[in-house]
Amino acid sequence: MTQDPLVASAIAHWGPRFTVNGVTVADFERVTAGVEQWSDWCVAWVEAGDAHEQLGREALAEGRSRSAGEHLAQAAVYHHFGKFVFVEDLEQMRAAHTRAVACLDDALPHLDPPGRRVEMPFERSWLVGILRLPEGEGPHPVVVLLPGLDSTKEELRSTEETFLARGLATFAIDGPGQGEAEYDLPIRGDWAPVAEVLWETLGEIPGIDRDRLGVWGVSLGGYYSPRVAAALGDRAKACVSLAGPFDFGDCWPGLPQLTRDTFRVRSGAETDDEARAIAHTLSMTDVAADLVAPLLIVFGRQDRLIPWRNAERLRDAVAGPVEVLMLEDGNHGCANVAPWHRPRTADWLAAHLTTPPPTDTKDGS
Repeated sequence: MTQDPLVASAIAHWGPRFTVNGVTVADFERVTAGVEQWSDWCVAWVEAGDAHEQLGREALAEGRSRSAGEHLAQAAVYHHFGKFVFVEDLEQMRAAHTRAVACLDDALPHLDPPGRRVEMPFERSWLVGILRLPEGEGPHPVVVLLPGLDSTKEELRSTEETFLARGLATFAIDGPGQGEAEYDLPIRGDWAPVAEVLWETLGEIPGIDRDRLGVWGVSLGGYYSPRVAAALGDRAKACVSLAGPFDFGDCWPGLPQLTRDTFRVRSGAETDDEARAIAHTLSMTDVAADLVAPLLIVFGRQDRLIPWRNAERLRDAVAGPVEVLMLEDGNHGCANVAPWHRPRTADWLAAHLTTPPPTDTKDGS
């Protein structure tokens, strides 16, 4: 079978991301081997998600709630990967997304620890977050998790687990242009209004200590996380940027066509040129100096989407203390080398949110 270039591109750029975030290796190989045309991508993943969803529904009916939560959360990831960059058929994409949201919502009470859905009014629409509290008596430090251009809160279970195990609450959200908000709110460069909504919301949630707030983001979320931290100023106690662009427009020529098409749709642009112009509004240039919280930048030297030099630009522009973890073999998001950064990132956030921060220094290693 000869796969069309878009299918081959999706597999080449994002394969390790699928398996590190909840898709079994066997399912990934089986599903992708059976997809010849890009037009078949979404339905193939939804069919795979159906199988796991059925396991979850059966477990619920039999009273096996823990298994139900595990199966349904996994099904949500499969449905999500059906829609993640499938913008050629928006109706089919949205149907798959609806399935992903429903599966995760049904899984939340049965996860360990459980989660709950939090809806936040924002401008003319809503932002939705998933809150999970670790074991033990609170109030707990909290990490806000920000997905990227084509990821959503449904994809972040394995990342949440790393933080929860270290006593940190997690609050994974879909921001403007992401997930549940992508249909009403276009992608935006200015996340200061989002930061304020997050701050107010976290202050109203029992069990959360928003004065020990960290922000983590991956890919385009690795741009949003320092934007949020910059907007919050000294209210943010730590920030992690994983594979984030300094100026997304500068990365445009090297992006896969699937990524460019997805950004065009979710930014509300009509043409590729208009989308690139909007991408340039996603820039840290004018706000990086406002970032005073300790910052950990994680990057892969082999990133083919966001060149690693973006890590140096952000390091040199912010006002606060900086550490850089550069992984020589890391791809975009460093999904192929997750053991080399996920535990270390979680340890770093736990240290900054549970103990006094270190003396302000810049480490450009």
